[in-house]
Amino acid sequence: MNMETRLTDLEVGFDVPALPGMREQDIQTPCLILDLDALEANIRKMGDYARSHGMRLRVHGKMHKSVDVAKLQMRIGNAIGVCCQKVSEAEVFARGGIKDILVSNEVRDPAKIDRLARLPKLGASVIVCVDDLTNVPELSEAAQRHGTTLDCFVEIDCGAGRCGVTTTEAVVQIAQAIDGAPGLNFKGLQAYQGAMQHMEQYEERRAKLDAAIAMVKAAVTGLEAVGLKPQLVSGGGTGSYYFESNSGVYNELQCGSYAFMDADYGRIRDKDGNRIDQGEFQNALFILTSVMSHAKADKAVVDAGLKAQSVDSGLPVVFGRTDVKYVKCSDEHGVVDDPGAVLKPNDKLRLVPGHCDPTCNVHDWYVGVRGGKVEVVWPVSARGRAY
Repeated sequence: MNMETRLTDLEVGFDVPALPGMREQDIQTPCLILDLDALEANIRKMGDYARSHGMRLRVHGKMHKSVDVAKLQMRIGNAIGVCCQKVSEAEVFARGGIKDILVSNEVRDPAKIDRLARLPKLGASVIVCVDDLTNVPELSEAAQRHGTTLDCFVEIDCGAGRCGVTTTEAVVQIAQAIDGAPGLNFKGLQAYQGAMQHMEQYEERRAKLDAAIAMVKAAVTGLEAVGLKPQLVSGGGTGSYYFESNSGVYNELQCGSYAFMDADYGRIRDKDGNRIDQGEFQNALFILTSVMSHAKADKAVVDAGLKAQSVDSGLPVVFGRTDVKYVKCSDEHGVVDDPGAVLKPNDKLRLVPGHCDPTCNVHDWYVGVRGGKVEVVWPVSARGRAY
């Protein structure tokens, strides 16, 4: 470490992995780093696309769980607010100053409903999803008790097979109940087709979205027939946003992973057959890891194992190199095939995680780098907020 960035043990290593001004090679590992140039380019690209197609962009906070990243997306990427999956995530973003929040999930536990109904007191407009008539009076009672208003989306299961109703009749019935409930406001439809986002081929994804769009159009027609035209029809992800934005029915996107990219999303193909991480968006998120052993001639062992990442979508990929390959991991170790013995202890590698969302959730900090130096250190603000 050079004299300019000399730090005490109490300043780096025990609390944060780096401080602004440090060289990238001096960052403590394993940790998450953000290539700020790539991150900003991704954010601007999606923001420009949304604006040019007349779409609202509500970025998915569950991906990065960071107030700082969300504010950057709003500042330079035309984002109007965030989606969250949990009330606890929404609380973090509301307290961080985000004013437009969608809990893109159902909330049924009485304590969580109570917390949800308090959020507007923090100055945020809050939307929650509903897929059950019995949830309507629960939300209404809490909103009245706290003197707040909760906006509501009726959620359609348009192919993901999780939450949501599957018929226009059910959509209309729930929307009418919301419209007549004190403290609630019918805002529109949640229609996110998550099951197809990672299908590799463009035409496969389009076929799934065509079916989803047909369901949504039928629901909108049914709602209009009873005088409840939805203000917002929200959905779309990194693997499908171009379909929703050209559907003639959606007017809000919920993209998340585009900002960081990961190895699993990177494998999917655009309409020309190209990987989307080789043109559409850049890898901006990496696990920085250090070689800790090379006792085996053809294997290097790095310090990023299972506790530094999620491997539900596959192992990480070593960024920018074809001479070495990450092949397996245990709790604290990652094994890298190094047939040419090119690595040595303390060498650092950038790993592209298989799945960014759960990987980010096991770290406390993002270290933002530009030009080989640390520029910012941001907390993973909603880390662990899974309740």
